[in-house]
Amino acid sequence: MSETPERYRPDSASSASGGEDGRKSPLAKRGGGDPATRGRTTIADGVVEKIAGMAARDVVGVHAMGSGFSRTFGAVRDRVPGGGKSVTRGVKAEVGESQTALDLEIVVDYGVSISDVARDVRENVIAAVERMTGLEVVEVNIAVSDVKLPDEDDDEPEPEPRLQ
Repeated sequence: MSETPERYRPDSASSASGGEDGRKSPLAKRGGGDPATRGRTTIADGVVEKIAGMAARDVVGVHAMGSGFSRTFGAVRDRVPGGGKSVTRGVKAEVGESQTALDLEIVVDYGVSISDVARDVRENVIAAVERMTGLEVVEVNIAVSDVKLPDEDDDEPEPEPRLQ
């Protein structure tokens, strides 16, 4: 009868199974290293654009996003079944491995300070994108394409209810 070598005995302290009683230790790592370094995460431009669009719309004084043409086209698309409202309207993102840059086009409400609204949009967008994606936001360029006057009709009228 041959003896099992020391390294293969389940009751051995130097056992490959890790624990003193022969069971695997829950702390034993496979593959080694920090789990965060065992793969790659990529974030699509559209993901960053959605986050930035939602964050920009949350700022008081932002009436709409996008140029007049894109808002008009969006209003038509919103009425088409399945078209849905585009959160990314007026937002363009360029995403790299660890950084992103954003261009936003906004319409502000009449009477608000454009510089204050732009600052608040920039702060809100940077905070949301960096918190949710971990990407460093290197710049947020804001173009104010219009001012919504109190007596102007919206380009995006409320849809009529289907039921009366």
